[in-house]
Amino acid sequence: MTTKENTLTRVALGIEYHGSGYNGWQAQNHESITVQCELESALSKIADAPVRVFCAGRTDAGVHATGQVVHFDVLKPRTESAWVRGTNTHLPDSIRVRWAKFVPEDFHARFSAMARRYIYVIENTSVHSAIMNKHFSFEDRPLDVERMQLAANYLVGEHDFSSYRTVRCQAKSAIKTVHHLKVERHGSLIAIDIYANAFLHHMVRNVAGVLMMVGMGKAEPVWAKQVLDARDRTVGGVTAPPNGLYLVGVDYPSHYELATNKVDLPFFA
Repeated sequence: MTTKENTLTRVALGIEYHGSGYNGWQAQNHESITVQCELESALSKIADAPVRVFCAGRTDAGVHATGQVVHFDVLKPRTESAWVRGTNTHLPDSIRVRWAKFVPEDFHARFSAMARRYIYVIENTSVHSAIMNKHFSFEDRPLDVERMQLAANYLVGEHDFSSYRTVRCQAKSAIKTVHHLKVERHGSLIAIDIYANAFLHHMVRNVAGVLMMVGMGKAEPVWAKQVLDARDRTVGGVTAPPNGLYLVGVDYPSHYELATNKVDLPFFA
């Protein structure tokens, strides 16, 4: 997109952040530190004007992202590299702009998205790491990955996920399509990889809670389906902690040329 003075330019950014220490993504009315506030403050310095960003998916307090996508409109012409390098100079170390791209005015980080991908990471060992404890969820009881995968298979496809969302969820419909749900072990780490057209509030963490109960042997794999069929949050398991959750990718129509659905978790390299 050509940038000119007095012409609005729409910019998309790829954002990475460590969610510990932030009260989630979304700006709050009360005084609290959020990722959105930090990013808008930094962008406003580069734009020489207030900037409001729109994200692909709001994340809760303690949740991380390697593949968050946002967009915003500005009048001030800047190069794509300036939006990356310049903005990062004004951000805390726990937030980084990974890429920038000029996009058409019909692009919307949230409403143009076709699918999103999350990975929930569990440290399954006897002692929680002192260094990585903010990066992973933790379970010291052995988890059977094969049983967890059997349970996960029941959740693939289009379903009503009412039992897997928080009672505070404001989504108009609980019907979502899970394209894949894979459970894999990487040494002492277990990754729950879930890719869907959209997600409900706490959906991934509630899925993780059910799968962990199955993995511990406290429920049979078919329980995941029984919870699903009940369409009642009260029959589900415990909501898993936020610190194991990563937003790792968002898919958009190919004409936007945003190749964002990739995993970038260094501890799985």
